[in-house]
Amino acid sequence: MSTRELEQGNGPLPRQIPYIITNEACERFSFYGMRNILVPFLVSTLLLFIPSEHRTSEAKHVFHTFVIGVYFFPLLGGWLADRFFGKYNTVFWFSLIYCAGHACLALFEHHLEGFYFGLFLIAFGSGGIKPLVVSFVGDQFDQTNKKKAKIVFDAFYWSINFGSFFASLLMPIFLRDYGASVAFGIPGILMFIATLVFWMGRHKYVHVPPQAPNADSFTRVAKTALLAQAPGQARPGLAVAAIGAALAVLSLAMSFKWGFVIAACTAIVLLLAFGGIGTAMQLERARGKHSDEAVDGTRAVLRIFIVFALITPFWSLFDQKASTWIVQANDMVRPTYELLGWSFKFEPAQMQALNPLFVMLLIPLNNILIFPMLRKIGIEPTPLRRIGAGIMLSSMSWIVIGTIQLVMDGGTPVSMTWQVLPYVLLTAGEVLVSATGIEFAYSQAPASMKGAIMALWYLGTTIGNLWVLILNASVKNEGVLGYISTTGLSVMAFQMYFCAAFAALAGTIFAVYAMRYKMMDFYRKD
Repeated sequence: MSTRELEQGNGPLPRQIPYIITNEACERFSFYGMRNILVPFLVSTLLLFIPSEHRTSEAKHVFHTFVIGVYFFPLLGGWLADRFFGKYNTVFWFSLIYCAGHACLALFEHHLEGFYFGLFLIAFGSGGIKPLVVSFVGDQFDQTNKKKAKIVFDAFYWSINFGSFFASLLMPIFLRDYGASVAFGIPGILMFIATLVFWMGRHKYVHVPPQAPNADSFTRVAKTALLAQAPGQARPGLAVAAIGAALAVLSLAMSFKWGFVIAACTAIVLLLAFGGIGTAMQLERARGKHSDEAVDGTRAVLRIFIVFALITPFWSLFDQKASTWIVQANDMVRPTYELLGWSFKFEPAQMQALNPLFVMLLIPLNNILIFPMLRKIGIEPTPLRRIGAGIMLSSMSWIVIGTIQLVMDGGTPVSMTWQVLPYVLLTAGEVLVSATGIEFAYSQAPASMKGAIMALWYLGTTIGNLWVLILNASVKNEGVLGYISTTGLSVMAFQMYFCAAFAALAGTIFAVYAMRYKMMDFYRKD
């Protein structure tokens, strides 16, 4: 390897990467294996005590509440890794909690509290994995081989979908033919293998030590900016943050009416939004008390917050493929396929296997064909351009799925095969948003906050699922139902078109903001 290649960031791939990629493939099999059969299991088995007309709604509520937990606890995991235990230790010990959660699902298939406790353990265990494994991959690179990082991030995302594909294809059959204990037990075994493989590479990894608390951390700079007084000037930023805090308290007080999850998540959104705006308004007041580097780093994080916030509608659409889309598929015609004299039918939950399958096809297609073609005609597919296009594609997928629902509402039988088109569109959007967002989030994070900023990336999925819970709760309101009836649409079709419009609006705003965003480079220098 020549010195010039090293200086340009084209050095060799780190030899420890295969351990992390293998670990991720097994872990994703375990996660998607249980996640993709969760709604069918709840509807068919665990929630039979609920009247049939409310069972589907409750199953969707449980599913999206679980997903909210999965993507909320990374806030804790990222903080523990950054400040105390480091990424490797945090991932390893939280993985053991994760394994215990899978064991509970397999053991308590007919016990509501035991099963829900298993879901909690998996969500909690995810908090030590999701924000850290990705940034742990990034830690293995430095300035000499940083250009190889994109290849590995794509391979990393490809491995996620490799595991997800087989889990989505096989677990619905195991649930149907062998029962919940086997269907939830197999993902647990894969999670144990994932933990073992990760442990085997422990002596080969680059271990970036936890960051000691410092006076120039993001939270301390933000606190200084909000509380700083300027001669003859008020503190409008502090007033904005205080309004956000008051609204957050009011949101928590509404727990009895909204439910704790919606109220708590809304409170978090209000604190982050108003606190971020208030900090930005007075950030320059922190100069002098903090280094210019710290103040500029805080401004970079605030700008990243805006990007993450505008992506949240995408997650609200994407995660409903495992709930709303399965519910729709249950009412569709299941086509029969013949292969080598063997006849079989797809289960509705197996349609989700299309998503990882298309991901594995689209990632190399983008890198080998589409992106080079765009560059040849003078269009550089920057991370922000890719993310914006992905949000708009997700909107298009929901226009198609809503149109399918309209046909079904009209009484025409529709084959599940028609869901292939929206899956293609949604997956194309996912590749552009999620795979790119992982790379973007790491590269834009200052060194002391890489774990935390990745946790905030995943928090965006929590907020996306919050929008789903709010939407599902709103259609139980008599006033909302009355308005929907005037549109001539069914409740499900109305929700689908509303989701499409929501994502289209977010994508438009994102495109405008992306034109003003200045990219940063925070890869490790040594």
